[in-house]
Amino acid sequence: MSRRQITALGEIMQLAYVPGDFDAALQYWTGTMGVGPFFMLEHVGLENTKYRGVPTQIDFSIAIGYWNDLQIELIRQHNLAPSIYTTWRDEGHEGLHHVCILVEDMVEARAAVAQADGHVVQEARLPGGGEVIYVDTGGGPGTMVEILKPAPGGREAFAMMRAAARNWDGRDPVRRLG
Repeated sequence: MSRRQITALGEIMQLAYVPGDFDAALQYWTGTMGVGPFFMLEHVGLENTKYRGVPTQIDFSIAIGYWNDLQIELIRQHNLAPSIYTTWRDEGHEGLHHVCILVEDMVEARAAVAQADGHVVQEARLPGGGEVIYVDTGGGPGTMVEILKPAPGGREAFAMMRAAARNWDGRDPVRRLG
């Protein structure tokens, strides 16, 4: 039987960062790179979150912007709960944290991860029916893969953000959602 590769699940749609200085990272992406606007989701509420199989309560915020059709995500964790974000920070990493693939079938995605010898490090349910897993592919920093089955309306929200980026004139670089 041939091994299934994670990349067969779909294309990379996001580059995600967990910067040491979240505000400086936002300024860099909007000011230097010209990416924006970023949409801020504060204190994201996930359900049944597990880190390394153990329940955890992560309090975090994200900022999402588009660089052409590529989504850029910046993540800030507010508490010290065990997670892929605190581990990253505690190990002193900077740079790319993970990439994201959107899927329709999480059962198929988990099977592909297992066949590729990947390991689910963190997982959660999204309010409204979505699901997310973060997979360690064994390649070191920056090789974690987020596999996201969006909740209903999620793809439409991403499309709205992408459309806003196409016509962005530099004003209102950070916009709050929810």
